[in-house]
Amino acid sequence: MLVLSRKPGESLVFPDLGISVLVCETRGDRVRLGIIAPDGVMVFRDEVLQRIRLGEPLRQRPSDGSGGRSVAPKE
Repeated sequence: MLVLSRKPGESLVFPDLGISVLVCETRGDRVRLGIIAPDGVMVFRDEVLQRIRLGEPLRQRPSDGSGGRSVAPKE
């Protein structure tokens, strides 16, 4: 496992995959991340993916960045 430190406004970039992860904000023990990925790449929180794999129904929630892939503006 690679462990990196980043400050708000700094990114991790996976150029071969077309994926960028931006540290948007930190508040105490919480970190808000922004993820830019190609349209064909699905992005999920781990606990959501686990529920999908178990076949559990997912509650529908407004798009608040807490669920699966959300569309981020292209830079």
